[in-house]
Amino acid sequence: MKHITILVPDGDNTLSTVACIVGTYEIFARANAFWVSQGRKDLYTIELAGLSKKTEFENGMFAVKPEINITSIEKTGLIVIPSMNRDYKKATSKNQPLIDWISKQYINGAEIASMCTGAFILASSGLLDGRNCSTHWSAADTFRNMFPKVLLKADQVITDEHGIYTNGGAYSFLNLVIYLVEKYFDRPTAIYCSKIFQIEMDRQSQSPFSIFTGQKLHGDEMVQKAQAYIESKLHEKISVEDLSTRFAVGRRNFDRRFIKATGNTPIEYSQRVKIESAKKSLESTRKTVNEVMYEVGYSDVKAFREVFKKVTGMSPVEYRGKYNKDAALKIM
Repeated sequence: MKHITILVPDGDNTLSTVACIVGTYEIFARANAFWVSQGRKDLYTIELAGLSKKTEFENGMFAVKPEINITSIEKTGLIVIPSMNRDYKKATSKNQPLIDWISKQYINGAEIASMCTGAFILASSGLLDGRNCSTHWSAADTFRNMFPKVLLKADQVITDEHGIYTNGGAYSFLNLVIYLVEKYFDRPTAIYCSKIFQIEMDRQSQSPFSIFTGQKLHGDEMVQKAQAYIESKLHEKISVEDLSTRFAVGRRNFDRRFIKATGNTPIEYSQRVKIESAKKSLESTRKTVNEVMYEVGYSDVKAFREVFKKVTGMSPVEYRGKYNKDAALKIM
């Protein structure tokens, strides 16, 4: 029988860690039960594994007792890493033996799935270097700084590459579990679990949930000033030529430094700032899409819609309908 190992990390982890552990265990157990109900044998043994006999969460409010110590596991098929303490450096340092074990298991053929900020544990192993990865959008800046060799895809709910799976933030781990059920069982079992637990299948983007704050932890003073200038000119159209001239930097060098520092081109950054402001207006006011568009410096409806959908994965009207039910009734 094949094994699925759900890790119970050490350290002061969060309730989200508990949710990932419990949710993953329950859904895989239900998938196993459904599989058997169809006249087939159990596919997987599902185990909680860790370094300690008991790990407490939220000052002892909850405790999880791993069924087995990782040192007793010679080989497993899938390792699931739950979300972590938000003090990422502390969390990774406390779990170094776990990280070393994950690397060894991957070399021996195990696949690995990280949930939310569990990507910090996975990235610390070096297995993500040069590969795609997702994590919670709010941790994206810190992740980029800690792991510059990893190709972060913060807009994606799930990445799947070379037997390594990662996912976006918080309870989107449920989408990853359904995805893994389809991989490890089959599509009908995934559909069954999706219906039982009422989890949307095939969700691809966490962009509608992201709040863009801009990458500000890079230490490039010129870029920080350029960011502040872009954010202060929300209602204006700014050209990159004007920006580079304002800060006395050649256009090519300006672009290079800006991309290196923020992960966005200057134009992309300006678009993200404008769309974030538009999102807030659509969420909280009864302004029409056209009114919001003009407020953030767009005059072309088609261009605004295209950029908005590129950033959020939704049209302005769809976004307003999702987050502002009162305003959704007002015709553009």
